[in-house]
Amino acid sequence: MTYLEGIVSFFQQAVGVISSFRISDFLDICLVAFVVYSVVKLVRETRAIQLFKGILLFAVVYVVITVLEMQASSYLFKSVASNAIVCLVIIFSPEIRHALESVGRRSLTSLSPFNFSKNSREMVNEKLNNMITEVCRCVSSMSEKKIGALLVFERKTLLGQVIETGTAVDAEVTEELLGTVFFPKTPLHDGAAIVRLDRLAAAGCILPLTKNNELSKELGTRHRAAIGMSEESDAIVVVVSEETGYISFVEKGKIKRDITSAELRAILQEHLIVKEQEKSNKLTGRIASIFKKKK
Repeated sequence: MTYLEGIVSFFQQAVGVISSFRISDFLDICLVAFVVYSVVKLVRETRAIQLFKGILLFAVVYVVITVLEMQASSYLFKSVASNAIVCLVIIFSPEIRHALESVGRRSLTSLSPFNFSKNSREMVNEKLNNMITEVCRCVSSMSEKKIGALLVFERKTLLGQVIETGTAVDAEVTEELLGTVFFPKTPLHDGAAIVRLDRLAAAGCILPLTKNNELSKELGTRHRAAIGMSEESDAIVVVVSEETGYISFVEKGKIKRDITSAELRAILQEHLIVKEQEKSNKLTGRIASIFKKKK
């Protein structure tokens, strides 16, 4: 077959595929793309990324020992690989449950890139603004009185496992409620309060401590727990020091100490309230960055 005949054959096959292309095929491709995207997003935004690296290393080692015909090691790795699906379900069970919870909490309109419910968005933003106002008032008061507090604000990564370690509350966030929760020597005082949207989901929750040994020795258990929580999720955390009364903000393992209540309000509004114009700008920015990389 000559080069020209090969090109003609390729285009004939392409025309045949296009002519037999059905709507169901398009939907099939979209579904597979959505599943792959969801898996990648899940791995990227949770602790699963570390487990994924370990599995990738396991696969590389398995290939090496197979090529080198290392019989003992090969037998061991084959035994593990034969039950790989079960192992993956066990290892990633928290992430799988979080993904299913996330899908279950979303409506059909929220799954679509087009959300026409403008009034609904405004109502949610209003509730979030009220929640932020109550939080800032309470935090400012506790800072003046040097009352320790630890507040976690859930975002994309669901914190169902963390909520289960505390006492369920599911109440509207108010200054009085938070003041009661963190009042000294009460049962829930030493734990963390989890805020989901505009409601207090739970209190007295246990957070994972950071394993970063390079942190300042001035940081106590609350601050280390706040940093640990921000390292394992995309949550943002607010801490009030019982010793100094300083207000701290923690995100992605980074801590910003001694901020004012006004600064805290601006930070919470920036991170928790996403306006439609900002969403559009982010999407435009991502598309522009893709074209820049191609140039």
